[in-house]
Amino acid sequence: MKRKTSSNKTEGKKRYSDTPKVPGMPRANHPDRPVTSKPAPQFTGEVRLNKYVANSGICSRRKADELIQQGLVKVNDQVIYEMGYKVKPGDVVYYNGSRVVSEPKVYVLLNKPKDFITTTADERGRKTVMELVRQAANGVRLYPVGRLDRNTTGLLLLTNDGELAQHLSHPSTNVIKVYQAELDKPIKRADLETIRAGVELEDGMAYVDEIDITEPQVDARFVGIAIHSGKNRIVRRIFEHMGYEVKRLDRVAYAGLTKKDLPRSKWRYLTEQELVYLKHMTAGSVKK
Repeated sequence: MKRKTSSNKTEGKKRYSDTPKVPGMPRANHPDRPVTSKPAPQFTGEVRLNKYVANSGICSRRKADELIQQGLVKVNDQVIYEMGYKVKPGDVVYYNGSRVVSEPKVYVLLNKPKDFITTTADERGRKTVMELVRQAANGVRLYPVGRLDRNTTGLLLLTNDGELAQHLSHPSTNVIKVYQAELDKPIKRADLETIRAGVELEDGMAYVDEIDITEPQVDARFVGIAIHSGKNRIVRRIFEHMGYEVKRLDRVAYAGLTKKDLPRSKWRYLTEQELVYLKHMTAGSVKK
């Protein structure tokens, strides 16, 4: 991982690189041509029913197949069970009694601040990430891909593309997440080696892809860690298992995306290059 020595008193001055070197990760992704919220394209031809439902943002194509099999999808008031059924121009599609409206696909990258929870709503009235991306949504329903706990900051992807979200969340995709952790005390080299070899937690073995002290000559409390496991609070639990408390945790990279030039609490649309990269990465990860 690249090392960068500077003060960490402000958001813009970090103790280690925003673009750590991780196998399979592209270089820093400066915003190029954004994939913006565009009007829904006109429906000009036939399309498979499961794809039509998935393109509405309700779910993935695989989940749409299940909804069709359960008799929850109608076309022109007729329940459709046929997997290969094609929707024609002028057809009206319903799911569970509600009309399915095609939505433009929106892909938003957020640099999440502390004290916001990763959910679309909270019954206890706590702040959610949806408050930060309301303008980005532009009227469509966005959903977080994965989670960051309330005290963890950093990169979070939100989209209404249910199929892409499912692929990114599937274990077979092996999405790499890179974190910067500040511990309550300097980490010992022996403990680093133990973590590299894998540690056994209450729900099984936990392995990292990379881990290292980011300032070996300055402060061993600051550690960079790359991991593809999607288990809940996995990074914090690994350090807690070794006797360390994580004081601050920041996700600086997710699936090859970085938060370079993206200040805390701010968002941007994915570039077309980033979107192509994500779809190429997830191709074939989940059977349709």
